[in-house]
Amino acid sequence: MPSASHPPGDPDRVWTVPNILSLARLLLSLGLFAVIESGWNGTALGLFVVAASTDWVDGWWARTFHQVSRLGRIFDPLVDKVLVCGTWMLLADRDGAAIAPWMAVVVVVRELLVTALRAELERSGHDFSAGFSGKLKMLLQCMAAAAELARRADLAALTGAGWLAGIDIGLIARLMAWAAVLVTLWSGAEYLVRAARAFRGGHTDRGSGLPPPAA
Repeated sequence: MPSASHPPGDPDRVWTVPNILSLARLLLSLGLFAVIESGWNGTALGLFVVAASTDWVDGWWARTFHQVSRLGRIFDPLVDKVLVCGTWMLLADRDGAAIAPWMAVVVVVRELLVTALRAELERSGHDFSAGFSGKLKMLLQCMAAAAELARRADLAALTGAGWLAGIDIGLIARLMAWAAVLVTLWSGAEYLVRAARAFRGGHTDRGSGLPPPAA
């Protein structure tokens, strides 16, 4: 139950459902990294899907039940970056993996750059919440990581679904990885343009409202 000092909709609330889900996603991410390093790819795939799914749930909950908070605006995108960047770095491999090391570098650099820009611009009152390209980037990055984990786990053997044997999951993972990198670059360029416009004294393309960023 919300306390009297922090009613629903109060941006200073800490223990909201979205923030608890973000904390759970962080803990799942740490467990996921250990599992990937151990080579338990089937378990890693399951953990990754669950962790990535909580991102959509906490965003939906915050908007639907008016539980947007100051902590959530910082914590949610931070945990997203821990999950995606950490997974891509651990899956990056030169020997047959869909995600090449340079792809992981592109993803990490973009996230660091946009995080720094967002912190500076929102500190000065500008809206720098995620746009369509940022949300699409997150989706494709998650799909690429999940496809690569499915390839390593041999999804057909893992699930016993014989029809999956005819699907080239490795090719799907490579296509998803390339698509994610291209959209990551597009998203980064778009955010740079928005930031430059704001630094010149203009405005970003959005209004003054500050919904919880998703990327």
